[in-house]
Amino acid sequence: MAGSNQTPYYTPTSKPSSPTHLFSSWKKLNLYYSLAAIAFLCCASYYAGHLQHTTTVGLPLFTSTSNIATNCFSYQNTTSPVSSSSSSSSPQLDFTTHHSAGDGEGNGGAVVPDDTVKIYPPCDVKYSEYTPCEDPKRSLKYKRDRLIYRERHCPEQSEFLKCRIPAPYGYKNPFKWPLSRDLAWYANVPHKELTVEKAVQNWIRFEGDRFRFPGGGTMFPNGADAYIDDIGKLINLKDGSIRTAIDTGCGVASWGGYLLSRNILSISFAPRDTHEAQVQFALERGVPALIGVIASKRLPYPSRAFDMAHCSRCLIPWGEYDGTYLIEVDRVLRPGGYWILSGPPIHWRKYWKGWERTKEDLNAEQTKIEKVARSLCWKKFVEKDDIAIWQKPYNHLHCKELRKASKNPPMCPAQDPDRAWYTEIETCLTALPEVSSEGKVAGGQLEKWPKRLHAIPPRISRGTVNGVTSDTFKKDSLLWKRRVSYYMTVNNQLGQPGRYRNLLDMNAYLGGFAANLVDDPVWVMNIVPAEAKVNTLGVIYERGLIGTYQSWCEAMSTYPRTYDLIHANSVFTLYKDRCEMEDILLEMDRILRPEGSVIIRDDVDTLIKVKRIADGLNWDSQIVDHEDGPLEREKLLFAVKSYWTAPSTQDS
Repeated sequence: MAGSNQTPYYTPTSKPSSPTHLFSSWKKLNLYYSLAAIAFLCCASYYAGHLQHTTTVGLPLFTSTSNIATNCFSYQNTTSPVSSSSSSSSPQLDFTTHHSAGDGEGNGGAVVPDDTVKIYPPCDVKYSEYTPCEDPKRSLKYKRDRLIYRERHCPEQSEFLKCRIPAPYGYKNPFKWPLSRDLAWYANVPHKELTVEKAVQNWIRFEGDRFRFPGGGTMFPNGADAYIDDIGKLINLKDGSIRTAIDTGCGVASWGGYLLSRNILSISFAPRDTHEAQVQFALERGVPALIGVIASKRLPYPSRAFDMAHCSRCLIPWGEYDGTYLIEVDRVLRPGGYWILSGPPIHWRKYWKGWERTKEDLNAEQTKIEKVARSLCWKKFVEKDDIAIWQKPYNHLHCKELRKASKNPPMCPAQDPDRAWYTEIETCLTALPEVSSEGKVAGGQLEKWPKRLHAIPPRISRGTVNGVTSDTFKKDSLLWKRRVSYYMTVNNQLGQPGRYRNLLDMNAYLGGFAANLVDDPVWVMNIVPAEAKVNTLGVIYERGLIGTYQSWCEAMSTYPRTYDLIHANSVFTLYKDRCEMEDILLEMDRILRPEGSVIIRDDVDTLIKVKRIADGLNWDSQIVDHEDGPLEREKLLFAVKSYWTAPSTQDS
């Protein structure tokens, strides 16, 4: 049973805590006088904060919530900067990392629990790689046809674990980027299967206490860098016109990893356990990746999201099921975007013997693919050696003329092409937005990177995002520039290269948080919640950023310990009365690395409740004032997840 393991969990940096309660000395007073005293203190505290706010200019210090016993909030303000050590009310959080290469691993003190806080125990070590919605045991209940059993199948609420997922014993913080692209600790992902299964393809090597990623792949024996150079000879990867990419059946994501040096941001995905831990390795390397599969549901991305899509021997039957999977690629591919296919059946006349398939079989497969591509009005751009590239049309004016004779697949009826959370794939062609002439780009022309990051996205300038205007976008950009600057004064590690790599924004809106970190060696997975009032994920992609849809009432399609920093803006207000606060925080704890950081913005009353659960998760956390001062009801909670691991096998 989860959490039933009696062996002490390894917590070398845990520190004894002895919370102070403002009202503990009043227990003997009767209820009437206690409530009166509390009300008086709340009013006095508010008045003092108001006076200080109107007479000083400086940034607020951390506000300790260990003294909060009701829904009132004690404010502090000072002319000293946030990083000042002059605050005597509470200690500053330690955002630095302590478990990197060469760190010792001494035992620390046990946490002294506060009996008024619900404590969440460690889960059993068997859950160390638990991915709730891609659980291999649960998947066996579903159809194997079209890989439906590998889609998301989430547990019922009664099955939710109420415990903290342990890291493997000996876990260390990953190597800093860009070194992490080539190295990962064995203790962090203790799986050697790929080193044997893919030994001849140079995916991964095991070397003592670590893995090395030479950059090889099934179809690029000379390494991903050389393979991308070959692609770059066929299409332009340098002029900024290609910024976002998707890699289907990604392996350990070397293609996406090496594209980053070319300012191309790729989302890589593969199903859980097709090859053991491949997506987990990608994330450990610091490369954007998600667990996923093209099966019966749309990919969780908006239409016209990616400038380039890629499949290198990804084993997806592109020509089968009436071309359903290529039809889905067409939906998410931007007008004028490229689809790249390498490996079987491309150039089969030369390579068929090495692929151990008959010429007839390979010819039939390529014929089907070519037929589907033509039906989508794609143009065969180039085929050289074992790489073929198709290009999607810039609009559908000419396509409609071509399709008068053949209407297979039919054009989709009126629909929302951006809807993609548990949405069935349709075997129809997603119509591009109307244009006035053949030379126009459907949906609007994008600026080249990096100009497109700050240019008004076409979806906004064309008025297709409900309630979002160009003025809204400009104001939001300025707002997040100021907010991220403020974050860095509270957590100075946020601006330090190498401390964080994988970031998650749980409620990204227009991508302002990510946009202000684009010059740092980090990447941000921008989430637009399925419950959000306005679907803005298409805007995020038009800015040259990446993201996905997600309901936070469910687990994310990623492994434990995926992210170094999680940002949550108004998430708990959005999900109030929709699902349990503790379940969202437990999911955050699952996907956050040991010593990872959290920034949560929300109403003060909500944050007080969040902090109590955070204390039960053994996070070090503090609530700080809004960047506009203590009179704002919205506050920020900064937290650091403690370092702890499963016990060693000798202890268990």
